[in-house]
Amino acid sequence: MAQENKMGTMPVNKLLISMSLPMIISMLVQAMYNIVDSIFVAQISENALTAVSLAFPLQNLMIAFAGGTAVGVNALLSRSLGEKNQEHVNQTANHSIFIFFITACIFMISGLTLSHFFFAVQTSDVEIVTAGSQYAMIVMGCSFGLFFQFLFERLLQATGRTLFTMITQGLGAIINIILDPIFIFGLFGMPKMGVAGAAIATVIGQIIACLLAIFFNLKFNHDIQFQWKDFKLRFSIIKQIYSVGIPSIIMQSIGSIMTFGMNTILIAFSTTATAVFGVYFKLQSFVFMPVFGLNNGMIPIIAYNLGAKQRERMFKTINLAMVYATGMMIVGLIVFEAVPQTLLGFFNASQDMIQIGTPALRIIAIHFVLAGYDIVCSAVFQAVGKGTYSLLTSLIRQLLVLLPCAYVLSLFGNLDLIWLCFPIAELASAITSTLLFKKIKKHLTF
Repeated sequence: MAQENKMGTMPVNKLLISMSLPMIISMLVQAMYNIVDSIFVAQISENALTAVSLAFPLQNLMIAFAGGTAVGVNALLSRSLGEKNQEHVNQTANHSIFIFFITACIFMISGLTLSHFFFAVQTSDVEIVTAGSQYAMIVMGCSFGLFFQFLFERLLQATGRTLFTMITQGLGAIINIILDPIFIFGLFGMPKMGVAGAAIATVIGQIIACLLAIFFNLKFNHDIQFQWKDFKLRFSIIKQIYSVGIPSIIMQSIGSIMTFGMNTILIAFSTTATAVFGVYFKLQSFVFMPVFGLNNGMIPIIAYNLGAKQRERMFKTINLAMVYATGMMIVGLIVFEAVPQTLLGFFNASQDMIQIGTPALRIIAIHFVLAGYDIVCSAVFQAVGKGTYSLLTSLIRQLLVLLPCAYVLSLFGNLDLIWLCFPIAELASAITSTLLFKKIKKHLTF
């Protein structure tokens, strides 16, 4: 590569903003469509909202595999760019397509065969089981759009072309938002499909975004050449991808286990409590998604400068990301503490739901600021090839501390106490992240 990539030359603050801002905007659009999706479903009934909430662990599991594998691809590809190793860049991209195809096939088969069982083990309510099964079968059975959207957007991110990913994600989300009421309520001559309509709108948006991301890569991503003529499977490349990707997959999959466990604990109190938890996850995405967008812009910068041995640029990027993430989380904290009833009102909340949800949102939001710090630390661990560190902090936060804490607090019979498990778990994770970050900083000398 004769010309130096901007990730090694542009002023760090300008670079971080230019790469992250498109991702933050697209993530905000994604968060908006997640919320709008549930707002429309909530108009059907509270049981419909509960069904979609119970389906969230399955969707999160798909995102975990897609996003986790993409982290491994992104880190390896960006590092190869920094090392000026064009052949390795191309091979990484080609192998990632093969990996994502196999993974999408596995989820498609699982969704079509196991969705009903998944809901039946959580509740005996026929309406919830039926609606949830339909929703899950559609979003998992048509998961190729989701997986390849993730992949081709991450290839654009890894080479610094984040503006294109803003366009693909934004378009997919907007299409979803437009189609939601049409398919759910049967507008403009379409049949009324209810929860299934929400699922169909989602997969159509994903497929269109996927196709656009493929086009952008082929047309504008000149740092990667997709060469299939002499393609041979190299397990060494797959191993390098998954050395970072598997810990990230496990780390994100833990979120599915945590959500499933929390749903199981909460549904013992009432289905409304489960619906509140589902609403919280939709609302918090508006706070967390911009930080994830910041991370997506930050990871290739860190990985590139690691490969280029530019330590000062790496740590300046990290410090700036910490400041921006903290600021975003403070804004989220203020909103959740100030107007929880208004937030719940968007979801057609009953009086019972408002009564349960108001203290829930205020208590859970306490952990936001620490969460911003932990998310950035986790992304740093992934970018420098220490995916196991991210895994450890996520294990502590979501399984080793949060779920046991939630279960113990549930034994007191006071629903409000259960929400305290979030700030308690985040504090434990922040302490661990700090210790691991200091260890990385000490050893990254070149």
